[in-house]
Amino acid sequence: MRIGVVVNPIAGMGGRVGLKGTDDRVEEARERGAERRAPDRAVAALEALRERARDVELLTYGGEMGAAEARAAGFDPVVVGEPAEDETTAADTREAVRRLLAEDVDLLLFVGGDGTAVDVAETLEDADASVPILGVPAGVKIYSSVFAVTPETAGRIAAGFDRVEEREVNDIDEDAYREGEVHAELKAIARVPVADGLQSSKQLGGGTIESLAAGVADDVEQGVTYVFGPGSTVGAIESELGFEGSPLGVDVWRDGEVLVRDASEAEILEHFGDRNVVVVSPIGGQGFVFGRGNDQVSPAVLRQSEVTVVASKVKLDGVGVLRVDTGDEAVDESLRGWRKVRVGRFERRMMKVV
Repeated sequence: MRIGVVVNPIAGMGGRVGLKGTDDRVEEARERGAERRAPDRAVAALEALRERARDVELLTYGGEMGAAEARAAGFDPVVVGEPAEDETTAADTREAVRRLLAEDVDLLLFVGGDGTAVDVAETLEDADASVPILGVPAGVKIYSSVFAVTPETAGRIAAGFDRVEEREVNDIDEDAYREGEVHAELKAIARVPVADGLQSSKQLGGGTIESLAAGVADDVEQGVTYVFGPGSTVGAIESELGFEGSPLGVDVWRDGEVLVRDASEAEILEHFGDRNVVVVSPIGGQGFVFGRGNDQVSPAVLRQSEVTVVASKVKLDGVGVLRVDTGDEAVDESLRGWRKVRVGRFERRMMKVV
C-alpha cells in the first residue's frame, strides 16, 4: 500500500496559549510562547502505522511537512517535493496533496485541524480525485468527522482498512470563535476509511442544565482555585456563580473573583493554589473531555488538578463514552477508566473514559 503523508507543522500552536486556533496568528502564538505539537503527533501516528504495516510505502513532502516525522518514526520515505519557505502555508499543503495524487497513493494521511482538512479535501475535489483521506488530530478546533480519535488510532486505521464511507469536512470562522461564537460550515465531503476510532462531527445543540449548574455552585469551596472550561454547560455554572465567562475560552476563578478570563496555559498555572479543580463538559457528538478546543488545560495543568466532568443526560446519551487526547500518554492513562459525571443538582452518572 502506498500512503501519502502531509503534515501542517504549525497546526494547534495557538491552543495552549489561548488563541483558539492558529489561522493567520502564528507570530502571535510564538510571542506567547507556543510550541509546535503537530510534528510529535505525526510521529506517534507513523510509529503506530509502522508497527502494523512494515511493508507500506510512504510518500511525503519535505522537511516538517512529513519527511522529518517519517524518518523519526523509522521510515525511509519518498519525498515528492519541498515547501517554498521555512514557514509553511495552506498553499504548501495543497501543493503537497497535488504532488502525492500524481504518485497514485492509496490513502492520504494528513496531520492538522479542520483548516488542514479543508485544504486537503478541496484539493481532491479540484482534481476530481477519489483517494480516501484520514486526519491525525493536531488542531485546536476539530469539527470534522474525517479524523481518528488519537494519533495512534490513525496509524492503526491507516495500516489496514477494507472499505470507505463519505464523511463531512467542516470548518469554523476563527475570528468569530475567539469572540465566543461558533459558525460551522460544511466545506466538503471526503471518503474516509471505515473503522472503530473515527470521531463524529461535533454537535452544537444543548439542553436545560440549570439544576446541574446550581448543584456545582452549591459545592464550591473557599480557597479552591477553579478552572472552568469552554462551552454552554460550564457557562451556565459560571452564570450561577455570578459572572460571565468566556464562552469558548478557559476562565480561572477563586473565592468569588475571576482571576483570569480566557486564560492561557501559563496564566492558569500562574494562578494555581494549594488545591485546584478543573470543571469541563464533553463535546457533544464526540465525547472529548480534553484535547479538543481546550488545549489550555494542558497536561501540566491536569497534573496539579482534580477534574469535575459535567454534562446533560442528553449529551451523554449521544456520546456513549468519554475520550481524552492531551498528547501526554501518562496523563491520558490517569484520566481513563470509570468516572462520575454530574448530570443534575444531585444526580451523577458513571461514564467510561477511553
